[in-house]
Amino acid sequence: MTQTIDNGRILSVEVVRRIKCISNQFDDGTNGRSSNITKEKCVLNLPTESREIRKKNFIDGWEREGAAISIYQDNELVVDLQGGYADASSLRPWTSDTRTVVFSATKAVSALCIALLVDRGQLQYSDRICQFWPEFGQNGKENITVGWIMNHRAGLAAFGEPVTKEDALDHEKVAEIIVRQKPNWRPGTKAGYHAITYGWLVDQIIRHVDFKHRGIGTFFKQEIAEKFGIDFHFGLPSEEEHTVSRLTAPPFFYKVKEILYDPRIIYLLSILNLRAPNSIARKIRETTTWMKLDANVNTFNDPDLHRMEQAAALGITKAKDLAKLFSLFLQGKIVSNNLLDLFKTPEISHGLDEVVLAPLPKGYGFMYERHPFKPVRMLF
Repeated sequence: MTQTIDNGRILSVEVVRRIKCISNQFDDGTNGRSSNITKEKCVLNLPTESREIRKKNFIDGWEREGAAISIYQDNELVVDLQGGYADASSLRPWTSDTRTVVFSATKAVSALCIALLVDRGQLQYSDRICQFWPEFGQNGKENITVGWIMNHRAGLAAFGEPVTKEDALDHEKVAEIIVRQKPNWRPGTKAGYHAITYGWLVDQIIRHVDFKHRGIGTFFKQEIAEKFGIDFHFGLPSEEEHTVSRLTAPPFFYKVKEILYDPRIIYLLSILNLRAPNSIARKIRETTTWMKLDANVNTFNDPDLHRMEQAAALGITKAKDLAKLFSLFLQGKIVSNNLLDLFKTPEISHGLDEVVLAPLPKGYGFMYERHPFKPVRMLF
């Protein structure tokens, strides 16, 4: 759930204030077939532009298979939409019980776990990692702080050796790999998006600081999920695999359609695919070759990945649970208001990110951006 930050207060996005809800059902007939869109709660009285965006996503075919969106305001679920298919190949509908991989939204949930430890006084963002994990301080990593990992300045965006799928399922092997690493740049001097390694680094911080030495999956489950009734998983139990949506890559003509609609996508695609062999971005992909999402291979449907405690990219949840989690967070129910005050301003707001080659405001494990209608405000 995106929020605005303004004058010392955390406010809901402007359009959310104008939401009213009713129950309704309809079929959109996209591409000549019913997309089984179920509107458990329907958005009304939104600005015209927002209505049109929703129409394009769910009616005009921008959402090819299925999706869900939920919005909380003032601790109330005011929007809860599911539409289309969780698996179009079998005509399995997307329902209120459908879970999905949420990719980098996982990082924000990981950041909540670190914030909880900070709030309890077990950790500080200024702590050097080697204070509680001495072995980490090898090979030029001795000054890396918790904060540098959270704001992607640690210089560990890519590892100098591959991490196999078997390694990723064994936190002790991952720890050994991390200890051996040399930074990609002098830590603290640059920021570069730690797309995958962020998750392993955060998990190891928790394992070394938590009094019970729990991994992030167990820590989150026991300290947040069970307490607040949140269905979010760092490592999905195998018996729940049938609830996960099946992801597909867009065909070529959909990519062309997207480019015609928003030419900036060309820059994004070039960042992802047209990088020099020795670039950090290319090395990130080489670190985990078993993580693929392209036209021919999509390993994010692999149940082995779904059961991993990968705290950067493999969180699995439902839209309404993710929205509920951050609603509680922003109300001060998970961490104190004093810590929320700290999060109002990004730690890094200028300069190009070393990996994505674009400005990427960030801090404390969160990403920030300007409010689209009120640039003086920041969203995170």
